[in-house]
Amino acid sequence: MKIKRFLKLGVISALLLASLAACSDKEESSGTTNGDKGVKITFFNTSAEVNTVFEDLFKKYHELNPNVTVELIPTPIGGQQIEKFQSLIASGTPATIANLDPGTIVQYKDKFLDLESEKAKYESLTNPGAVEGGILDGKFLGIPWTAQGYGLLYNKRVVEEAIGGTFDPASIKTRDDLESLFKKIEAVGKEPVMLHGADWSLGAHYLALSYSLQSDDMEKNRKFVEDMQSGKVKLTDNPQFTGLMDTFDLLKKYNARKNDPLVADYNRDSADFAKGNAAFYFMGDWTWAVIGNLKGRDKEFGVIPVPISNNPEDFGNSQVAFSEPKLFAIDNSGSTKEQQQAAKDLIEWMVTSKEGQDAIITKMGLSMPYKDVKATSTNILSKAVSKYVSQGKVINIGVINYLPQDYWAKTGASMQKYLVEKINREQLAEEVENYWKSTKK
Repeated sequence: MKIKRFLKLGVISALLLASLAACSDKEESSGTTNGDKGVKITFFNTSAEVNTVFEDLFKKYHELNPNVTVELIPTPIGGQQIEKFQSLIASGTPATIANLDPGTIVQYKDKFLDLESEKAKYESLTNPGAVEGGILDGKFLGIPWTAQGYGLLYNKRVVEEAIGGTFDPASIKTRDDLESLFKKIEAVGKEPVMLHGADWSLGAHYLALSYSLQSDDMEKNRKFVEDMQSGKVKLTDNPQFTGLMDTFDLLKKYNARKNDPLVADYNRDSADFAKGNAAFYFMGDWTWAVIGNLKGRDKEFGVIPVPISNNPEDFGNSQVAFSEPKLFAIDNSGSTKEQQQAAKDLIEWMVTSKEGQDAIITKMGLSMPYKDVKATSTNILSKAVSKYVSQGKVINIGVINYLPQDYWAKTGASMQKYLVEKINREQLAEEVENYWKSTKK
């Protein structure tokens, strides 16, 4: 899914990957120390667009800690990343640290170190709920280092011109509140909302909220998915699903793209929102990569939750969706105790030091789920999401880490049919239910 969408700044060549593999000699891969040189660790990176930022960071760390050498194992943007990871494991030369999607860590959970001894420390360093994103199958296997969220982004200028005053995002507590606002925006000749018609947005970001809204306990949400696979769930009787789809009907009604909803031009949709051609946009803070440097855009933006009912107290009406799309995991299949400790020290330095936070927040342009943040972000949208995170007002969407890889494409296609009214609500529910029953092992 496209929970995180970086700008594609370059592609690592196959020749470079081959040379890196050839340079990994037996001594380095087995985790032994290099004599007087101290300990050497390797870092496998799937955030390929920021390879150079990590390289510079590791050079700085080596200057501060001459006895520790960190070698980056880069991957190309958009392909062959997991194949490279698999080849390292198969050859007995696993990376000491791996920067991976949580779902991949789950898949290879037996290869990673249980970080239970580090858990209390990171609970004290991070915002409430952040560590939960690294607890996979009951074990703390991944250290969070970046965060993202999504909901209904808003263009402050457009909204405030429509209401004739200051907009308080907390004033939207229910679906009726949202429709009332949409009517005011429409009355001044503006499009109320932009609904992106791609399968990943509809299947992963929107529909998948129904799985995470079942409970604030992710294990209960996993049980809900298992019940769907067993055919025990009738979605049209599920209040979270029906409430979410009632809101979707509202978004459809006021959609700026309602005349051609499946065009799904991500750059165009993002730019139109940023320039004030729509007041709201169902999307995440990652879209700042498109609109941050856009000429002619508005300056102030924010985010509100997607209301799913007319009861302000219902879970989801005051929370935004939140996840940690990448985690740092430490190898436990071929690394020495010395390397594992060096890995722990490096990770702690990266997420807590001024140098590390500046690299992640300022240079990479990401948001961090940490309390003591020393760097300044230019991402207005991630700052808006961070306000909800700091208050614990988030929907933990970690259940997606356990879902089949094609869930968003398959269910997203059904959502697209519903969006253009080729199927009705009952047919949509039936298609989604049938998909989940087909995934039962």
